[in-house]
Amino acid sequence: MKNLKLFFIYLFAFVVMLNTLLSAQTSDRGAVSKALISKIRQECVTEKGIVNAVSANDTRKLIVNRSNSGKIDDIFAIKLDIKGITNQKSSGRCWLFTSLNVLRQKARAKFNLSSFEFSETYPFFWDQFEKANLFLEGVIKTRSKKMTDRKVEWLFKHPVGDGGVWNMAVAIIEKYGLAPKSAMPETYHSENTRSMSRLIGLKLKEQGLKLRDLASKGKSVRYLRKEKEKMLEDIYKLLVYHLGEPPVKFSWRYKDKDGKLSQEKTYTPQEFAKEVLDVDLRDYVMLMDDPTRPYYKLYEIEYDRDVYEDFNWKYINLPSVELKKYALKSLLDKEPMYFSCDVGKQLDRKAGILSVENYDYKSLFGISFKMNKAQRILTSSSGSTHGMALVGVDTSDTGKPVKWLLENSWGPSSGHNGFLIMTDKWFDEYMFRLVVLKKYIPENILNILKQKPVMLSPWDPMFLPVEDM
Repeated sequence: MKNLKLFFIYLFAFVVMLNTLLSAQTSDRGAVSKALISKIRQECVTEKGIVNAVSANDTRKLIVNRSNSGKIDDIFAIKLDIKGITNQKSSGRCWLFTSLNVLRQKARAKFNLSSFEFSETYPFFWDQFEKANLFLEGVIKTRSKKMTDRKVEWLFKHPVGDGGVWNMAVAIIEKYGLAPKSAMPETYHSENTRSMSRLIGLKLKEQGLKLRDLASKGKSVRYLRKEKEKMLEDIYKLLVYHLGEPPVKFSWRYKDKDGKLSQEKTYTPQEFAKEVLDVDLRDYVMLMDDPTRPYYKLYEIEYDRDVYEDFNWKYINLPSVELKKYALKSLLDKEPMYFSCDVGKQLDRKAGILSVENYDYKSLFGISFKMNKAQRILTSSSGSTHGMALVGVDTSDTGKPVKWLLENSWGPSSGHNGFLIMTDKWFDEYMFRLVVLKKYIPENILNILKQKPVMLSPWDPMFLPVEDM
């Protein structure tokens, strides 16, 4: 009996020990073991010369595909007459520069000008002011939600920014009008927006917390809006200090390309926009190639606007092959288009060429990077970072596009004399947005605008705010 009792004690101890060992092995099964490291060391073959080169140099210089150099020329079958490359400097205003660059062709035609530039500072002032109001209204709307609520978190992380898209430019132009560059020139802070944005953002966060505190004490929405109006006075003051006072009226005269000097005329910005623009800005349609979602559907992004009472960004999702058809029609009719893309990918900045053949990782590392467009979007590896105007295309003998021309806003010394040349393959991989006039889009596609849009969150991977490059 005594021996049997000892037997069970030892058996129990053995089971406990075995279970402990098995648990340890199970918990360590995903860990990096010495055996795994030893195996990797034995199987990993590296070349000393490559190790020396990569560890001591900028990798991007080592992966340049020299066999692609010189293969892409700067000749285009269709090229719009563009004069005067603009420069957004150290700001994220590419969307605004692009929108105005698309529209300034109409000013050139209207006044018979060899070149022309709208004031970018004037609409930017009102964009920032309207975004401040939109944020504070968002705070009022979400006042009953906790600070940890995802929408509230998003609002306080992004109270204001200098980025945007086409619909924001449309809303500002329709409400506040336009002005020539001379009426409100650039300032240090319009060209270098970071510190101004941080300061205004900090103030808005403080104001947002105050509104939430007042709401928690039972104050009505009417009361909160009265407080908001007082808060906007501080935002306006900060904007004036950084950007100057936006003109209510201005005088302007010009010399046309024949050398004829016009009479000086006084305008309000709204009058100037009405005289210059011969198109309804609502006739432009925003299109997108987002392969992570079903095509031929209408989508809307919440809070993707600047003017509170205006519309969110809505777009028709289409494959790139469809977008190219409408782009060709537009260019044949001498109409530039708003275009946005992931400009930093496969960019030869010096030559101004966007090509999927520019860089060769595999030849250097023996490793390929194989994610497709949808996978890059879903993993936040790619997204729209920069807007430019699509102003040219070159086609093959069969009429298919081979390469495209983009009017950039990085100054005339950047890229290819201020332009970027994009191959058609790069278009497929890294193009995201295109804005086209309705008259170039077939009726069956325009009918998609009648659909109830699928509402997307502002923190969706495709639309997360990214810094301009």
